[in-house]
Amino acid sequence: MDETTADRPAARERVRKVLAAARAAGRTALDAVEAAEVAAAYGIPVPPQALAHDVDEAIRQAEAIGWPVALKVVSPDVLHKTDAGGVVTGVRGPGELRAAHARLLTAVRAHTPEARIDGVLVQRMVSGGQEVLVGAATDPTFGKVVAFGLGGVLVEALGDLTFRLAPATREEAAGMLDSVRAAQVLRGVRGAPPVDRDALTELLVNVSHLAADFPELLEIDLNPVFAGPQGAVAADVRLLLGEPVAADRPRYRTEEILASMRRLMEPRSVAVIGASNEPGKIGNSVMRNLVDGGFTGGIHPVNPKAGTVLDRKAYASIGEVPGDIDVAVFAIPAPLVPDALAEAGRKGVPNAVLIPSGFAETGEQALQDRVVSVAREYGIRLLGPNIYGYYAPWQNLCATFCTPYDVRGGVALTSQSGGIGMAVLGFARATGTGVSAIVGLGNKSDLDEDDLLTWFAQDPRTECVAMHLEDLKDGRAFVRAARETVRSKPVVVLKAGRTAAGSRAAGSHTGALAGDDAVYDDILRQAGVIRAPGLNEMLEYARALPVLPTPRGENVVVITGAGGSGVLLSDALVDNGLSLMEIPDDLDAAFRSLIPPFGSAGNPVDITGGEPPATYEAAIRLGLNDPRVHALVLGYWHTIVTPPMVFAELTARVVAEAREQGIDKPVVASLAGDTEVEDACSHLFAHGVVAYPYTTEKPVAVLGAKYQWARAAGLLP
Repeated sequence: MDETTADRPAARERVRKVLAAARAAGRTALDAVEAAEVAAAYGIPVPPQALAHDVDEAIRQAEAIGWPVALKVVSPDVLHKTDAGGVVTGVRGPGELRAAHARLLTAVRAHTPEARIDGVLVQRMVSGGQEVLVGAATDPTFGKVVAFGLGGVLVEALGDLTFRLAPATREEAAGMLDSVRAAQVLRGVRGAPPVDRDALTELLVNVSHLAADFPELLEIDLNPVFAGPQGAVAADVRLLLGEPVAADRPRYRTEEILASMRRLMEPRSVAVIGASNEPGKIGNSVMRNLVDGGFTGGIHPVNPKAGTVLDRKAYASIGEVPGDIDVAVFAIPAPLVPDALAEAGRKGVPNAVLIPSGFAETGEQALQDRVVSVAREYGIRLLGPNIYGYYAPWQNLCATFCTPYDVRGGVALTSQSGGIGMAVLGFARATGTGVSAIVGLGNKSDLDEDDLLTWFAQDPRTECVAMHLEDLKDGRAFVRAARETVRSKPVVVLKAGRTAAGSRAAGSHTGALAGDDAVYDDILRQAGVIRAPGLNEMLEYARALPVLPTPRGENVVVITGAGGSGVLLSDALVDNGLSLMEIPDDLDAAFRSLIPPFGSAGNPVDITGGEPPATYEAAIRLGLNDPRVHALVLGYWHTIVTPPMVFAELTARVVAEAREQGIDKPVVASLAGDTEVEDACSHLFAHGVVAYPYTTEKPVAVLGAKYQWARAAGLLP
């Protein structure tokens, strides 16, 4: 069964009747007979089976089904049959069945004395093949997800599971088979035949549709599924019912989001509620940043106790400010926000930036809910609360109480945490990274990452988006927005709370409830997002990805002046999902003609450390000019023969000359040496070559991130 199956409406109706009957009986779990009927409706293969009400009927059923059989208790009061002794396998004849039947009933009654027993399911034994798990669950962040893993110990002990949003496409389901760590087992090992991948893929698709079609099915568990060369059969199907949680977040059309975001990110007028003349006050810092930053739109201080603020007329309330206001920045204590927000609503202000803390992050959820309610009543979009504000350098807008920043560029940076926001700011300043925006999100009572992505996706000034987040309020909305953004520009995410301890810290910091990290990891990858392992990596990816051109193929060549660096660079390539190109004979001979006899061609190409600048230049030029080579990784070793800045200048010149001829390939470099290599790296970065001193891992990680985005965007053949 798939998206085009003609009988899908009939299947839905069939399952709907089964679920309704279970609910009418007051049950939250389907029995084996009901589960088999649901499985049949959605094309989920199960072994031949029948319900027996006594032992004689069980024997007749077993004779009809064929030996050997398994016996499974059918009881609405026994969810975990194995734990209750309610499963007996490998029954091979009438005598064994009588004994097994009695043993099963005795064990179940001892385990759960009050259990209602509707009968015993007689099921043909399934043997052979590879045990796998297929299931679906309701994730608090992403909703329905489908899961796949290798069965038995591999799932339980190693947690070797992979996830996708439900419903999953056939391509996504097929990709799940290669995403588990033990994927090689499915391809056949030690003489075992490979499993039927088409059958497993179809099973995953069908389970994902079942989960998506029925939100009340909180859990679908097919474990074990026996996958062999001729198909896949679910030996046990467990279905749990519940009440789906309805999202209370309003859904906006793209046009509505863009209309509001445009007035937020490109405002013509800003009001500061709580503006102050007193240094050290947040309202004073925000006003000073707006004024000193050169914002050319209207700046309107609101303070009932001041006539002027920073030589500008102050108003007792926002309602007295003449003309339209695009953004109201709140710099007043949290308890005063709801009434002031209502005044802004009556004024028709479309955006409120809530800097104050003292809301959900400190346990004041009711106060935050009240603010959200007021905003929805008046159609105001909220940024925050509990944020440092935001920067829009292309508008000369610095609406924050933190240090100003005005270097314009193509990187949009967001953070859920104020502390991380200041690390973002410091990194940008230290590296000279030009930004299109820096935005604090805080508690995310309304505006979320998906709103920002919707804006950045169409913003011509934004070339790359990097986001620090602790949770997602609406995971599916984020995935939709990320997929659209990734079509044209990379999205980098640093997801905090990867560990259980980190998740608890995230929850206490912003009132966030972090989802399971394994689900986040797979779904973010499904969305085409680059997940950064740490803060520095997120910032470096954001800085470097716009510098690198998009690769046009997978062939990567390493050219190095030091054999040791070549080995480390090769390891880093593998670690980052890249591989060394197999050098054709003619190209190998060409490289050999440039390097000394004791050098090494192949890949990496080791020109050795004592070579003059001309050898570096010739080798780099050869790699750039050969159309079979798609990216270069350079390893430089500091020598007096070829000083660092000489290497940097010749590399920048050769790359620039190639680009003038239409040859635009990603080039990254690792420079090992004395402190002079730092200036050399800065020179290279400024001329379109991503370069780092003292590390072989970082430049290759950036290249790997660029490749990851290019694959997700469909830009590689």
